[in-house]
Amino acid sequence: MVRYLARRVIWAAVLFIAVTLVAYVLFFLIPNDPAKLVAGKAATDADVKRAAHFLGTDRPFYVQYAKFLDRLVIHQNLGFSFANRQSVNSIVGNAAPVTASLVFGGAIFWMLLALPIGILSALRPRSLLDRASMTFVLIGISAHPIWIGLIFAYFFGFKLGWTPITGYCDFINPSTDCGGPVQWAYHLVLPWATFAILFAALYVRMIRANVLDTMNEDYVRTARSKGAPEHLVLRSHILRNAMLPVVTMLGMDISLALGGAVFTETVYSLPGLGKTAIFGLNNNDIPTVEGVIVFATLAIIVFNLVVDLLYAWIDPRIRLT
Repeated sequence: MVRYLARRVIWAAVLFIAVTLVAYVLFFLIPNDPAKLVAGKAATDADVKRAAHFLGTDRPFYVQYAKFLDRLVIHQNLGFSFANRQSVNSIVGNAAPVTASLVFGGAIFWMLLALPIGILSALRPRSLLDRASMTFVLIGISAHPIWIGLIFAYFFGFKLGWTPITGYCDFINPSTDCGGPVQWAYHLVLPWATFAILFAALYVRMIRANVLDTMNEDYVRTARSKGAPEHLVLRSHILRNAMLPVVTMLGMDISLALGGAVFTETVYSLPGLGKTAIFGLNNNDIPTVEGVIVFATLAIIVFNLVVDLLYAWIDPRIRLT
């Protein structure tokens, strides 16, 4: 187990270096000069050169990347924004809870939808429920999150007035009009539902297929032939084995959902990592975008590492691969 953990940690470190290096290379190739943004519209060439020296963008690429890694690894510092000179640590720290709220709340939504629909569809194949669930899967996989978000915002937010269309409320601070767990959840209902549609459709199909396959296993037929109650067979033999791939996929999809959150955040104007990254890209703000990339990369690596370790603990055969 120790050797397996060491291999996974080394691979995670290599992956982190590769992702940040590629991102830095792409920014280095962009022709726009962030020094012009810092110097201002009325700046002279001398002012731009001084700004470039102050920002460090006049140095070779490898020097800039080495300084970036030194700040990140040694000092845990992502630097300062080129656009507003704010600390990137604080910018990412303020945006990360919004995206985390969206992703984890959406994960709860899609599992609450997918589990009962997928299991019941497998238990009653070719029934009306099964056909309706497959229609839901087709719509969920085909529709774009922005389109779904606009439809939800128009009908449930604008027409019916059930939920807010935009805005975010802090979970912890209840002292303002928009704060506390109730307002936090109230403002995120539509984003959660929008975010969950695609993943719920995928999980319905996966859960249905896993349950159908497991129901035909020999140990399930053996349990039934011994007279075991159907609810016991379903709980102890079918679901326990059918849900193992689902748990594995859930851990990986939660981390990958960070990338898809940008669409939902855009529709509902949530001040999350997606909106922060778009702002940084529009302003050629390299440290801010790098900060978002670093955070997202670390989140994906950590989630995948945890899933790998849990899976290796559940199935020792994985450690040998």
